[in-house]
Amino acid sequence: MRSLALLFLFAALVAWAANAPRKAFPFDYEQHDFPNGLRLITIPTDYPNVVALYIVVQAGSRNEVEPGKSGFAHLFEHMMFRGTREYPTAKYEAALKEAGAASNAYTSDDHTAYHITFSKEDLERMLEMEADRFRNLEYSQDVFKTESLAVLGEYNKNSAAPTRKLYEVLRDTAFDRHTYKHTTMGFLKDIQDMPNQFDYSRLFFRRYYRPEYTTIIVAGDVDKDNVRSLVQKYWGEWERGDHRAEIPAEPAPTGPRSNEVKWATPTLPWVVVSFRGPAYSDAEKDQAAMDLISFLGFSESSELYQKLVIREQKVDVLEGDNSDHVDPYLFVVWARVKKEQDMDSVRDDVLATLEGFRKNPVSSERLEQVKSHLRYRFALSMDNSESIASMLARYVALCRTPETINRVFDLYAQVTPEDVQRVANKYFAESGRTIVTLKGGKAQ
Repeated sequence: MRSLALLFLFAALVAWAANAPRKAFPFDYEQHDFPNGLRLITIPTDYPNVVALYIVVQAGSRNEVEPGKSGFAHLFEHMMFRGTREYPTAKYEAALKEAGAASNAYTSDDHTAYHITFSKEDLERMLEMEADRFRNLEYSQDVFKTESLAVLGEYNKNSAAPTRKLYEVLRDTAFDRHTYKHTTMGFLKDIQDMPNQFDYSRLFFRRYYRPEYTTIIVAGDVDKDNVRSLVQKYWGEWERGDHRAEIPAEPAPTGPRSNEVKWATPTLPWVVVSFRGPAYSDAEKDQAAMDLISFLGFSESSELYQKLVIREQKVDVLEGDNSDHVDPYLFVVWARVKKEQDMDSVRDDVLATLEGFRKNPVSSERLEQVKSHLRYRFALSMDNSESIASMLARYVALCRTPETINRVFDLYAQVTPEDVQRVANKYFAESGRTIVTLKGGKAQ
């Protein structure tokens, strides 16, 4: 009888496993913390020979708290390629070329990431070179001035794009105290003064390029034990820091705001409608519900898209944006309008759509379709080692663990029509609204 009971139990467990929902992040991984605060996440994959290495530093423009010092996180995206005594720039670049490695970096509000994709036989050398520049970066005042002037050139180039200026004005208008007020590029006046800030640049590096702020992600054709051993060898003696940035909290919004960008040359007008939103969370439903609202209201399958883009053809770009941030950020709707005289009606249609989420529960069937679509789209995005590491870097910057992905997709599954309506009423209030428009100049 006991054997029969065990057989039934085994059959029940097999049936449960077959029907249990698969984790959104389905890969077996190892998460290891070193005594100095450095975290290593290793994901062996079935994609042969290739390895993707992402090094995530939890320091972005959010950390630029001192007045006059915006833009330094992005500056270090440049400075980190200026070499060390062991690996000067030319030697570093030659090593990458010899390995056939693809290397780059990016800066965001909440983190900076450095990434390399290479063949598995070059894993040790890549870890050695990266550890060297993270621990021993060197640059002269002349090199610093050259790079800071290059950043100014990048700012000027970006400012030639209407949407860049629009985004900059939106953030400056929507925030008062929080460092999300400036973009990752920084305020222009601060960038212009960067060549004079050599000493501060060294301070910024000493503060944030520390193991407790850093997570190494290795995804690909690797052995977990070997990766851990190599990271210990080259990164284990990296000294922990003690700096903690005091990020200024943004006060509660007190009323609607608006601004206008007047573009000198002819361009299609834009209407941007935003509301103060929640911070990223894998424990509370608010951010997950806002993600679903973004898709429900403003994706290509939404009623408003069909109305404005397809039927009436007033708009040629309509997008909702609810990007994840460490601190409360913005829910934004972007609309590029074909004719200036339609700007007010497009704005009103966007506001009416958001108000609709406050007044009426969404269809349960439609909500479930969107949840399934987002999960399926996410799964499809992880089709090689580099894309796995790239996607994971964004979440690691928020919570330092792949498990946050599984938790947040579990939250999506739990969101009800009532949750959507509750969250819409909480965040789409007039007091938290910021609208910015852009109008182009007339052709000569």
